[in-house]
Amino acid sequence: MPEVARNAEREFWQPPVVAPPVVLTPVAQPGMVEACDRCETEFIPGSRFCHVCGGARSEQATKHPATAWMREILTWARHLEFHNIEKWIAGVRVKLGLPTAALVSFVLGLICVAGAVGVGLIFTVQTTLDWQAVQVWRIEWLLGASASFLAGILLKKSAS
Repeated sequence: MPEVARNAEREFWQPPVVAPPVVLTPVAQPGMVEACDRCETEFIPGSRFCHVCGGARSEQATKHPATAWMREILTWARHLEFHNIEKWIAGVRVKLGLPTAALVSFVLGLICVAGAVGVGLIFTVQTTLDWQAVQVWRIEWLLGASASFLAGILLKKSAS
């Protein structure tokens, strides 16, 4: 508080408190505005070279966020043991005696049945109109399940 009352005879337009020094920070983020290293001209979005001097863009600037994201997913996916998943699917195919297409339609049918059950668990019914909407959604899921099961039956190879 002594810094406020220190200079009581100040002019009326001057603030009585000493303001902290203002530190200016750059507004643009480092990755938002990209400039050429040689001539310091902004790059045209999507270009690989400077349009003024022809200098190549740095490697970090040419990386697109989607490609970096995909590269990260691919490195993560390498850790999954797909050969074990493939063996498990082949074992299920042998136990059920279904070809791949019939097995896929069987799994889709099971997902549709789960969707029909899930509609009743997720949505609450308060009026008759809500009840009718839930029933229509259940019917749609069950129609999808029956179409998928029928496709599985038709895709199953005969024993002859």
